[in-house]
Amino acid sequence: MPDREDLARLMREARRIVVFTGAGMSTESGIPDFRSPGGVWSRIRPIYFQDFLASEDRRREAWARTFSGAAGWTGAKPNAGHFAVARMIADGRVGVVITQNVDNLHQASGVPEDRIIELHGNAGYATCLTCGLRHELADLREPFLARDEIPSCRACGGIVKSATISFGQPMPAAPVAKAEAATLACDLFLVLGSSLVVYPAAGLPLMAKRNGAALAIVNREPTDQDGFADLVLHDEIGAVLAAVAGHP
Repeated sequence: MPDREDLARLMREARRIVVFTGAGMSTESGIPDFRSPGGVWSRIRPIYFQDFLASEDRRREAWARTFSGAAGWTGAKPNAGHFAVARMIADGRVGVVITQNVDNLHQASGVPEDRIIELHGNAGYATCLTCGLRHELADLREPFLARDEIPSCRACGGIVKSATISFGQPMPAAPVAKAEAATLACDLFLVLGSSLVVYPAAGLPLMAKRNGAALAIVNREPTDQDGFADLVLHDEIGAVLAAVAGHP
């Protein structure tokens, strides 16, 4: 069976490593995943993007969820896995982190913003859907909770939404293009905690593999892409990375 030393060897041999993280990366920080029993979508029915646009009531519901923290995406702390990735970025072993997560924990662990590609957005702030202006949640919280004011853009009056990608919302072109470019440039694509079922993000590991890169997957449960990988570890991500990050 493959073990952590096999992963350490793959990483020592690689020159251009991309790390790809999913919900399993953050479950060790206490953030629930999406699809498993007890996960976010088993407790909270998602609000689709078109419904958010069309209905003031759905926008109010979405903002009530945001400020209640019901999804559990905010307020958690980075875990050993996040800090290990940050160390590997700092010492040059990893070039970029591509993440499906919206919890901001890679940034909180010390990974520079310009080394993180967020495919599904970020739950830590909001943006105007018309002009793209960033809005801080702290500025929107009191007007909504105290006066029931649904956030609108202070610049253009457009609809403001948390900066996460909702069901039915188009994926942002720029992060996708950056992720694909990084994937095609790497020689080791390391998947951490992704079930690899959400596309187009889940297509990146196979893109890397087809382009000649090695593919390693660390996930507690099997994925549909395990059979294509050069190395698969069904193990705890924090423990694996804490050990592997100590290898030169």
